[in-house]
Amino acid sequence: MTAKSKKIVLGIAAVFAALIVLVVILGATAPKDMHVEQSIVINKPIGQVFAYLRDLKNGEQWGPWYKMDPNMTLEYHGQDGAVGSWVSWSGNHDVGVGEQEIKAIDPNKRIDYELRFKKPMEGVSTSYFTTSADGPTSPTTVVWGMDSNDMPFMARAVSRIINCKAMMEKTFAEGLTDLKAKLESQ
Repeated sequence: MTAKSKKIVLGIAAVFAALIVLVVILGATAPKDMHVEQSIVINKPIGQVFAYLRDLKNGEQWGPWYKMDPNMTLEYHGQDGAVGSWVSWSGNHDVGVGEQEIKAIDPNKRIDYELRFKKPMEGVSTSYFTTSADGPTSPTTVVWGMDSNDMPFMARAVSRIINCKAMMEKTFAEGLTDLKAKLESQ
């Protein structure tokens, strides 16, 4: 090997080592947890809003990921809208592969979900909807939230490069705007 080719190989190795160090620093310094929450007021009674939200299949009408990949494959399992029912999805690079299961329901107050992401990165998060209103015919406030706890190392590193929290907040806000339009048009 010539002196010039040795310098090139060493230069490439140095750049590669620097990239590895950068990823390690980014992943080590990023928070392990992320909380996202958005809300909207819908001019429909709480009972109607809550019943619509608990039906997983209704997500196809307003959920932001359905617009990102209208051709994604969906499979529903169990009695829709009941604890233990779940949907699995497989889509393009924007939506990936995963599952969403209803874990708890407090009628007209809260629905809790477990999200199990399989691709592009594996992980588990919790998500929820809460609903509140001043009375049975008053407008309904809907809060959509998600918590990702103990995120995998690579997900934390990526979150330092791409502001995942801001991206999710924007996606939730768009979804809630579509949910409002859908329900208020009925």
